Amino acid sequence: MSQPAVLRTVDGRGVATLTLNRPEVNNAYDDALIGGLHEAMDELGAHPGLRVVVLRGAGKHFQAGADLKWITRVAGQSAAENERVSRATALAVHRLNTLPVPTIALVQGGCFGGGTGIVAACDIVIAADNAVFSIAETRWGLMAGIILPQLADAIGVRQVRRYALSGERFDAHEARRIGLVHEVVQAEDLQATAEERVAQLLQNAPDASAQTKSAALQFAWGAIDDAVLGRLIAQHAAKRRSAEATEGLASFVEKRPGRWAAPS
Repeated sequence: MSQPAVLRTVDGRGVATLTLNRPEVNNAYDDALIGGLHEAMDELGAHPGLRVVVLRGAGKHFQAGADLKWITRVAGQSAAENERVSRATALAVHRLNTLPVPTIALVQGGCFGGGTGIVAACDIVIAADNAVFSIAETRWGLMAGIILPQLADAIGVRQVRRYALSGERFDAHEARRIGLVHEVVQAEDLQATAEERVAQLLQNAPDASAQTKSAALQFAWGAIDDAVLGRLIAQHAAKRRSAEATEGLASFVEKRPGRWAAPS
């Protein structure tokens, strides 16, 4: 029997650990992983003693964005199915962003595309010094619309305009400089640093923490209403079915540049 795409535990302190569990594809997301995140948040929402959520990735990498083989299959399906997929993905990040308890992301290795949106939705981000980031959807003819609100909160519109348009990779220290990451530590110190932050968070009153987080989000790009969220979802889904995305996804499968790429 295969393991779930998202593992979850809650210890006696009320500290939950969610582990993205598709290491064979660098924890790239598909329907199973997105569904697992929703199931985990449903379960955590019903947990009366929940205090902190720690999010991590199994294996060498945190999260490699969308599983592009899966996305290619989705792109060939109906407009309604594409909108369903975009909505489920957007709501998973939105729910993580608005969880009423502090959240900590532990990042090692690759954190690409949707992975950057996931960490931007967390309250505290600790990266190993081997972490590498990119917002590279445009490389494949796609667009990152459904995570742009959270990214704008984390790194500001100016940095979003650079990194979501260039698609370039940047290291953990640059991620810290621009605000996506709060701390950079050696990979072997990632868990110990997380435990220090958890201990600090557990000193604080839970309802006061929840109210503080909720109030902060009232001033955030990520505090979008249903109409704005709906427009982002529709745009995200439609772009996936475009001719440009078809070419971009084909270039990924065929391991070649897209036809729009200038000769190197």
